[in-house]
Amino acid sequence: MASRGLAGAMLPLVGGCSMAPAYHPPVMPAPIAFKEMPTVGDPVWKPVDAATTAVPAAWWIGFGDPLLDQLEARIDSDNPTLAGALARYDMARASLAGARSGLFPHAELTPSLFRNRQSSERPLRGSTQPDLYTAATLGGDISYEADLWGRVRNSVASGHALAEASRDDLAAVKLALQGQLATDFVRLRGQDLQLALLDQTIDAFAKADSLTRNRFRGGIATGMDVGRAGALLGEARAQYAALQADRAVTEHAIATLVGQPASVFSIPRRDTPLTLPVIPVGVPSTLLARRPDVAAAERRMAAANARIGVARAAFFPHITLGGSGGFQSTALARLIAAPNIFWAIGPGAILNLFDGGKRRADVAAARADWDAASADYRARALAAFQDVEDSLATLRHLDEAKVAQDQAVASATSTSQIALDRYIKGAATYLDVATAQQSLLRDQQDALALQTQRLTADAALARALGGHAPSVPQ
Repeated sequence: MASRGLAGAMLPLVGGCSMAPAYHPPVMPAPIAFKEMPTVGDPVWKPVDAATTAVPAAWWIGFGDPLLDQLEARIDSDNPTLAGALARYDMARASLAGARSGLFPHAELTPSLFRNRQSSERPLRGSTQPDLYTAATLGGDISYEADLWGRVRNSVASGHALAEASRDDLAAVKLALQGQLATDFVRLRGQDLQLALLDQTIDAFAKADSLTRNRFRGGIATGMDVGRAGALLGEARAQYAALQADRAVTEHAIATLVGQPASVFSIPRRDTPLTLPVIPVGVPSTLLARRPDVAAAERRMAAANARIGVARAAFFPHITLGGSGGFQSTALARLIAAPNIFWAIGPGAILNLFDGGKRRADVAAARADWDAASADYRARALAAFQDVEDSLATLRHLDEAKVAQDQAVASATSTSQIALDRYIKGAATYLDVATAQQSLLRDQQDALALQTQRLTADAALARALGGHAPSVPQ
């Protein structure tokens, strides 16, 4: 009865106290507005209401290519990098389940059956004690740690925070893969447009080369004119071959992202330009809640805070409540009988008196881990703001460049046509034609490159804003 009373008296202390510092989610000052946000009058990039600040779930649909939508869907099922991140999340959840087991009593059943022989010359041997006997035991043990100092609870809290961080890591990996696929796909469609442009250019240059050769045979054009026309045609064909190689490399990268061997994967060419999606930017204060990498860094701060409590609890006694009992007999047949019962119950404690400074070192390491996690969170938050500002600045200045480049293309088109007409009429040399055609091709290629850069920056903006990063159920 005394043992039961002692155990009962200890139970109210199980809730105990916690040695972990009080944790408060970090407050990261956010600017009022993004600096690189274009004017409110801009129909695409104006700020939106807080109720509509969420990035669309499938933001890449705005590019207007159904094939991209299909490829993005395959990331969930076929991408090996995402599968690895999911496995790491499952590992974190399993570790949390292991930590939670410390909140409950541990019970073991320990049956045994031994045939023993003792030495006939053993000390204190009695005349009635047999040298050969059987020992049958059916017993068990139960133990429970009285978590007076919060060691177990803080271990669980740390495991829970790390599991949440792993969940956010999974979302961040998924977002990165979605963004990378969109970026590669935009690049590939840009290469398709460049190839289409070179197809038209090669056809035009071939006709000009044929015209020049005919004029040369008629004594109207010179050999230099024929050489310049042939050189323009050869350069265009060389650019076409090099661009095909670049497109193949981009296609292979997409194959890997969707979990397919590059040898059996292909994407048909499409000469229709992609559209520029509308990505709601919202206000800076919502950014930290959207970005899964920032959320993961905050959860690791919480885990590091809890581990300080685990380290500090080591300075206090490790108290357990436990007992053992069962049946023991020299004969298996009469094992379970009242006279064969044995039991023991009571608390136990372990207090480390000297460890050469190990516990102080563990606390110092835990605090340093907290400082590192805090610094990482701040770095992630600052990087998030930078990523958005970078994308906004790129889009704004590329929009300005597009207006100027479109004017350049229009002027170069007119100049090329005038030069060719004048050459046919004999009012200009083929050097004027070649110069105008080279300038037109360069301006057209630059215009397509700007278009691809704008689409790429849009994909980067969606990723910088957190994109579609759904939480994974625990």
